[in-house]
Amino acid sequence: MIRSMFNTISGKKITLLGFAFKKDTGDTRETAAVYVAKHLLAERAKVTIYDPKVEHEEIVRDFSYYKALTPGKEFKECVTVAEDPYEAVKGSHAIAIMTEWDAFKTYDYEKMYQSMAKPAFVFDGRLILDHKKLLDIGFIVYAIGKPYGVKYKNMDDLRFE
Repeated sequence: MIRSMFNTISGKKITLLGFAFKKDTGDTRETAAVYVAKHLLAERAKVTIYDPKVEHEEIVRDFSYYKALTPGKEFKECVTVAEDPYEAVKGSHAIAIMTEWDAFKTYDYEKMYQSMAKPAFVFDGRLILDHKKLLDIGFIVYAIGKPYGVKYKNMDDLRFE
């Protein structure tokens, strides 16, 4: 993420969509999101989290348990937990998909793009979004396991010979 965003995320707002370990649960045990957030905070990013099922208190507890906060900082100084995905992404430089919630596939990404700082990035860590559509909107899109700059819609579109 850092390298993709011009080698710095200091002061940039990054929104994590999803905090649960997997969709359809509020279970956060071993969630990758807390580790990603820890690294973002170490680089002085502003982190906002939206998850449709995980309670605010659970997120705070996980940050404490995994020692994910910047030393000497309080949770509320480093992290915002949003109640609405559209509010979460307002002013963000990037969206990172951390949990494969079905609802994330149906969001109005055009509306999100309009409210974000530019250039706007999407990091699809779960390979659930329509990358071609996001590119057409104007997002710079990165996805786990897919090379940047290759035009594709689904993983099946990539052919290796």
